Amino acid sequence: MTNAEAIALSAAHEVGVYARQPVAFVRGRGAELWDADGKRYLDFFAGLAVNNLGHCHPAVVEAVRAQAATLLHASNVYYTLPAGELCALLCRHSFAERVFLANSGAEANEAAMKLARRWGSQQGGGRFEILATTGSFHGRTFATLTATGQEKYHTGFLPLLPGVRLVPYGDLAAMEAAVRDETVAIMVEPIQGEGGVVVPPPDYLAGLRALAERRDVLLILDEIQCGLGRTGRLFAHEHAGVTPDIMTLAKALGGGLPIGAMCATERVAAAFTPGVHGSTFGGNPVACAAAIAAVKALAEPALLEHVRTVGQHLRGRLEALVGRHGIQQVRGMGLMLGAVLERPGAAVVDHCREAGLLVNCTAERVLRFLPPLVITRAQADEGFAILERALAARP
Repeated sequence: MTNAEAIALSAAHEVGVYARQPVAFVRGRGAELWDADGKRYLDFFAGLAVNNLGHCHPAVVEAVRAQAATLLHASNVYYTLPAGELCALLCRHSFAERVFLANSGAEANEAAMKLARRWGSQQGGGRFEILATTGSFHGRTFATLTATGQEKYHTGFLPLLPGVRLVPYGDLAAMEAAVRDETVAIMVEPIQGEGGVVVPPPDYLAGLRALAERRDVLLILDEIQCGLGRTGRLFAHEHAGVTPDIMTLAKALGGGLPIGAMCATERVAAAFTPGVHGSTFGGNPVACAAAIAAVKALAEPALLEHVRTVGQHLRGRLEALVGRHGIQQVRGMGLMLGAVLERPGAAVVDHCREAGLLVNCTAERVLRFLPPLVITRAQADEGFAILERALAARP
């Protein structure tokens, strides 16, 4: 089947909610993809930060093969070994003492919001309000959509969930002023991804942690895009030297398979008791087996050092273009980088794709770079050369 045939097949039958690029991929390896016509692409997007280990990482592939031949599904009426091992692994590598397994980032965030309200009901004197931030993206369920601070995602879905308010991102004073008697939690991304690779001031997360302790509210950190090695640390909040009460993970967690996790302290997780929340497919054995392999690989110090080194190299090359080709600013950490343009970036994305490089534009004017963490320096330079030509080709 050709690109054109695959595109036509989807266009004829799928619900049209995706503004897809005109290419159909059939094979991937590491930081490379091939489309149905055999054309090679260098991937600077990693399936929206899902393929942190690259495409078809051997350890993930083998774990999936072995588990698929053993047990596909049993449900959460019973225990399974992969789910238990994954939860233990996540606790071992983080602040968490308890983990709830879901199928996606939105479900993980939904669980986090429900847990916060349940804790507020039981331990927090009936408090229920969750403070989120402008520019954020937390998912597309009604609860997570309400916490998403971008009006374009709200259009046509009003009214949203009551009891959630938005506060300017990165503004510690505004967050402190926003906390009220009914506030139970603060929910933020350590780095905003969909909002434009926005890094808060250095004291922001530490200030939120102190505020949460002072006012006895929960701190929820959404690490769905910025976590699992993306910034050069296993979790982005490690750069700030803080720990949350609840953390959510997804995207890279499954090494390419769909899985999400809500990680929490024992004190907070105790508010979830049997029957108050659940998921039919959450903790699926195959997805958990993939995640175990992925987390073990992503936690390797050598890989995290590689992310810091290659990320610094790529950032340096991007910063050398500031003031040229319409680039105004470079921001981000590790291999989560954004180049702010003075014009919309869609044409640059198209030019890069035609030349064999996959990049993304978010917030209309921010070129977002999320390459697989295993990308080599040579591949980073190859992609940068294509990018520079694309930028020069657009006035």
